[in-house]
Amino acid sequence: MPIDRHGLKVDPLLDRFIVEEALPGTGVDAEVFWRGFAAFVHDLAPENRALLQVRDEMQAKIDSWHKTHGPAFDPQAYTAFLKSIGYIVPSGPDFAIDVRHVDAEIASLAGPQLVVPVMNARYALNAANARWGSLYDALYGTDAIAETDGAERGTAFNPARGEKAVAWAMAFLDRAVPLAGRSWAGADKLAVATLGLRDPRQLAGHRHAGDTLTHLLLRNNGLHIDVVLKAGIIADVRLESALTVIMDCEDSVAAVDAEDKVQVYRNWLGLMRGDLSETVVKNGRPMSRTLNPDMVYDGDNNTPVTMRGRALMLVRNVGHLMTTPAIQDRDGNDMPEGLMDAMMTSLIALHDIGPKGRRANSPVGSMYIVKPKMHGPAEVAFAVKTLDRVEDVLGLARNSIKIGIMDEERRTTVNLKECIRAARQRVVFINTGFLDRTGDEMHTSMEAGPMLRKGDMKSAAWIKAYE
Repeated sequence: MPIDRHGLKVDPLLDRFIVEEALPGTGVDAEVFWRGFAAFVHDLAPENRALLQVRDEMQAKIDSWHKTHGPAFDPQAYTAFLKSIGYIVPSGPDFAIDVRHVDAEIASLAGPQLVVPVMNARYALNAANARWGSLYDALYGTDAIAETDGAERGTAFNPARGEKAVAWAMAFLDRAVPLAGRSWAGADKLAVATLGLRDPRQLAGHRHAGDTLTHLLLRNNGLHIDVVLKAGIIADVRLESALTVIMDCEDSVAAVDAEDKVQVYRNWLGLMRGDLSETVVKNGRPMSRTLNPDMVYDGDNNTPVTMRGRALMLVRNVGHLMTTPAIQDRDGNDMPEGLMDAMMTSLIALHDIGPKGRRANSPVGSMYIVKPKMHGPAEVAFAVKTLDRVEDVLGLARNSIKIGIMDEERRTTVNLKECIRAARQRVVFINTGFLDRTGDEMHTSMEAGPMLRKGDMKSAAWIKAYE
């Protein structure tokens, strides 16, 4: 039987997870949480449903317009029609985005971003740990090295391919962090005192085992290179790569009922607490995967230099459309899943950014929610209002929760300036979703006539404008 929490009917599995796993250690009183969560749902769920009704009403008007005007319609008349029904809103004056306390991985560093289903613990751990990766392995295992001149890939190690990977890596070092008067290729008996970088400022740190140099930490364009040494010889080159990763509750996840959602939330909890682990079998041997620790090097005057061992983790919530039977409101309606995600992922993030948080994911104390499939400024404003209420329930300072807006619905694309305005104190990025945007264009224009073929669509004016 569902558990009654101030009028919310909560699935016992989800209730037990919240009470026994998510809340302890956050500093949030359980009764305060449930009372606030219930008011949050009862107040905002009707607004969520009203926004979806607006979607349906606008789509019905667009369908009717296309049926009346046919496929050969006047674009200017169509634009005027979209403005008349509020689909396109007036563009206001220019404004400044004012977002504070943003981690460097988003605010000032440029690097790859991964997306991974958080429902799969192994995938999530691998993605978080992709902050650092072996350049040797990447070159050897991909088509960056051509499979010619005896350099084919296979089940057994190919020395010829390995030599090409090493040569490529040394040429990279020569371009990115050049030595004065010599190449990295063939350099041996490397030492900090005699390293001779062309720009000494590129040396960020080093590490020794006794008197033996084992690591050189170099920097280029704000990112770092870890040159791993054995007996003075370069054994590997590790690159700082995936600076951020989106832990996905939405696109790549089929999680709706309480059992599914608890699995998603439990993995996110493990990431925020730092104790997520997964045992995998590789070559017949069990291996335990955990989050990589930070790495410490010696800097100038032996001052410790700490490098983050993990990507900054964001979490993608579900959009406004879907509902979940895991919680029902006092009227018996299934809860909007996006509202539940907002509250639950933020509650769990307190283990990192709360008053007792580890600050291991976000040293500046922010949480990052990626919000998909919003239709226009009103829905973005509703997402912001949702996060206001979440912060109030959890006792977070205003705008502690940042938002990444997925520009993947046409009503967002044509009103992007006003969408950004609605979230100007929270927005940290605008991201595109090519397949979703294409699908929304097809759905919106379904009554306009046959769509272009896939190959032609890639060169269509609307795709070029969007990209």
